[in-house]
Amino acid sequence: QVHLVESGGGSVEAGGSLRLTCSASGVAVRMGWFRQIPNKKREGVAIKWTLRATGGAIAYADSVKGRFDIYRDRDPDNYTVYLEMKNLKPEDTGMYVCAATTDHGGVWLDSSNYNSWGRGTQITVSS
Repeated sequence: QVHLVESGGGSVEAGGSLRLTCSASGVAVRMGWFRQIPNKKREGVAIKWTLRATGGAIAYADSVKGRFDIYRDRDPDNYTVYLEMKNLKPEDTGMYVCAATTDHGGVWLDSSNYNSWGRGTQITVSS
């Protein structure tokens, strides 16, 4: 496991942008975000393979493709990922939680495959 520190988030009007940051205390194989929307199952939003500073596979939820962009810090020793969120919609409102795993394998957007979690940050998008 690694310790995760998050920052960013907040409130924005529909169509606006926000950025989230998540830093891990050590080496992580994959990092990214899940979100919890009231009355809905926790959803994987964006996950990136982080063992390399450049390149690496990414997985996005269909609902955020083309609007969200996850990327990693270019320092290979800095396990920090960023989530740029553009054209935000009211349905993006929810608690966004950074996740990481030190294990390989598993379905990337399945929360059961992650062993490290941040405290979460609320994002509210008003119409």
